Amino acid sequence: QVQLVESGGGLVQAGGSLRLSCAASRSISSIRDMGWYRQAPGKQRELVATVTTGGGTNYADSVKDRFILSRDNAKKTMYLQMNSLKPEDTAVYYCNAFIFPRDGRQGYYWGQGTQVTVSS
Repeated sequence: QVQLVESGGGLVQAGGSLRLSCAASRSISSIRDMGWYRQAPGKQRELVATVTTGGGTNYADSVKDRFILSRDNAKKTMYLQMNSLKPEDTAVYYCNAFIFPRDGRQGYYWGQGTQVTVSS
């Protein structure tokens, strides 16, 4: 069964930092591109950042120079280091990845989401 499990969310004051993790289940053969998305109340889900298999990254303008995305292919895990957090970063953060399962259909999968709340 393919699973992406996020962790690391929580409540932090503005200016603080959090590190999110997204770990893939062992039933996965390999992972292609990965990314983080977020959805604030009343808003559409938006791209935060993506990373290719080779480590190439792309960031939304709103998080550039504050967030750092990385991945460990051996551990099938992706990380999002979030610094200088702002109240407008408050959202549920979702992990997304293109997965080649050992059994099952390849395609994009989503994690269950982790809440990030930044207080002013």
